[in-house]
Amino acid sequence: MLLSTANGRDGRSERVIRMNRKSPVYLNALRAFEASARHGSFSGAADELSVTAAAVGQMVRGLEDWLGMPLFQRSATGKTRLTLTESAERALPDIRAGLDLLGIGLDRLRELTTSGILNVTVSPAFAAKWLLPRIDRFQARCPETDIRLETSLRLVDYKAHGIDVGVRYGEGSWPGLVAEKLMEEEIFPVCSPTYSDLANLTEPADLTRTTLIHDLSVDPAIGFVTWDMWLQAAGVPEGQPQRGMRIDNSAAVLQAAIEGRGVALARSILASDDLAAGRILRLFPEVKVPSKLAYYVVYRAEYSSLPKLRAFRDWLIDEATSLRS
Repeated sequence: MLLSTANGRDGRSERVIRMNRKSPVYLNALRAFEASARHGSFSGAADELSVTAAAVGQMVRGLEDWLGMPLFQRSATGKTRLTLTESAERALPDIRAGLDLLGIGLDRLRELTTSGILNVTVSPAFAAKWLLPRIDRFQARCPETDIRLETSLRLVDYKAHGIDVGVRYGEGSWPGLVAEKLMEEEIFPVCSPTYSDLANLTEPADLTRTTLIHDLSVDPAIGFVTWDMWLQAAGVPEGQPQRGMRIDNSAAVLQAAIEGRGVALARSILASDDLAAGRILRLFPEVKVPSKLAYYVVYRAEYSSLPKLRAFRDWLIDEATSLRS
């Protein structure tokens, strides 16, 4: 916040004193300004801050009134509705750094305890097939820590969304974040023990004549293994027909296989519990296709000393070690 050492009664000193008295209001206004600048709109900032666009606009206008200058050039049309003024663009990096430091400072006040809320981000499939079936064991180990789980396929901005820790699937490099490898995995076909076409699947080439379940949530451009890639690794000639259904959720892909709707290309970590329970069978285990991608525990370096984060990280590593053994 701005501080004043003036002893006089001029208007500027009185304005600074009024701002100091309303500091929580202006902190919210600064957050609204920073988020609006990042999203290029009040509506984008409103979604992030969980308020209305009108409330964001009001806070920004209040800040502009106090400063006596505009922070944005407004546009009624176009992809970007807000454009920073030259003065606002110069000030934004310092304001953003200040807000980050305030957040870190508040977290430092919580460093001596594992109590409170831990904000965790994972993909919907990882949450459904791996994390949630095990989360009771973490709660038993750390009953004073409450998990707030955000499930999303997109890469969440940790700073903007107040995320403490997450599990990501990839090559292990995300700018501004620490990534520790948690689990590697294999890719292989699975089906229900009662799948109607199971008796006809005696070699990998037979898969081209049955119903395959394709996972549309994975992107081969960044290293996900597709049916084409797996069949090629199994020695099946290219260009073979691939009948089947297409689903945009990895957990739903496995569920379709469990229900006998076809053969799914499973990721070993997500499929581990269903395999152990006998809900699905691994086909052609002699064909080994490791994924070049892996699961990583991901967090901001400045939060690495938080006890609740360390406790969750250690628990994840223990669970992964137990699964491997």
